[in-house]
Amino acid sequence: MTKNSNKPFFTHALMGWNRDINDRLMPWKGEKDPYKIWLSEIILQQTRVEQGWEYYLRFVKKFPTVSKLAAAKDDAVFKLWEGLGYYSRCRNLLASARYINENLGGKFPCNYDDIVQLKGVGPYTASAIASFAFNLPFAVVDGNVNRVLARFFGISTPIDSTEGKKNFSVLAQELLDLQAPGLYNQAIMDFGATVCKPQLPICAECILSKQCAAYNTGKVHELPVKEKKIIKKTRWFYYVLMEKEGRFFVRKREGKDIWQNLHEFILVEWPGKIAVTELMQTVEFKSVVQSKIKLLELSEEYKQQLTHQTIHALFIHLKMTGGKEPKGYELMEVKNLKRKAFPRLLNHFLAHKGWK
Repeated sequence: MTKNSNKPFFTHALMGWNRDINDRLMPWKGEKDPYKIWLSEIILQQTRVEQGWEYYLRFVKKFPTVSKLAAAKDDAVFKLWEGLGYYSRCRNLLASARYINENLGGKFPCNYDDIVQLKGVGPYTASAIASFAFNLPFAVVDGNVNRVLARFFGISTPIDSTEGKKNFSVLAQELLDLQAPGLYNQAIMDFGATVCKPQLPICAECILSKQCAAYNTGKVHELPVKEKKIIKKTRWFYYVLMEKEGRFFVRKREGKDIWQNLHEFILVEWPGKIAVTELMQTVEFKSVVQSKIKLLELSEEYKQQLTHQTIHALFIHLKMTGGKEPKGYELMEVKNLKRKAFPRLLNHFLAHKGWK
């Protein structure tokens, strides 16, 4: 699969780069507290470092220990997470914190096998925690690592294939500096983030370029290879801001869908774009809004791009003049909306209204 002669060079050169050149700063870098490392890794799943930085600092300040996080109310934690997206991470964070607090006496597990059993923790996150906090010899394998290895060793096996996942994992472990696994793991991730970047890699300044297979064969932009294409879908959300005596109906989203545990107004989802006057005549709309209403205002269209979905939304401001109240909602004053965690799309609308 790879040239064995290149493996010692790769590890030695990478560690030299980390010692002499790498100046990438992050607040969790060099951290030894497994709780803080775990927190940073969960925040950084599907999130850029620049975005996760402030969230990490706020979480550490608000919940400095795993026991503090375990004792927190769900709404308080989701409010602090608000805007970071991928809210299943927040649910898993709470579940694992409470498991550690209740079953492990508040002590974070110190070996890979126990760490990987935590909810929301996979092999990559467990390897990161094990190596950074306890200096255990487990190699991390993420997008940055896959990209560096695929390019340097000229590997065309798709990184998302069963064979690819196995091969890259084995290779990453073979390259690991067993004397300083945490330092090596941080080095290869930093290298992928700052030098061997997805777009515009800095090959001219790369200390690995002379022996990099992709660079020397003109295949830098062809590697790594991915097998699967992401299938994206478009959804149309029509939010009904039904007002009663100056208050609005709000609920917490339940079920296995996006934005679980966040708050929203009355929602009517439609397969495509539809005129609001036409929507209000449908059975689906009338089954949700069984009140006597008066149309006050329509918003402009809002849009949020998720990894696999594009959400289009329109906000319909109605005044309730009689009839049934919707079930499962609570009436909330505008001034109290800021206390609840909402999806980013709704927050943009609330900010535009001056309600956030």
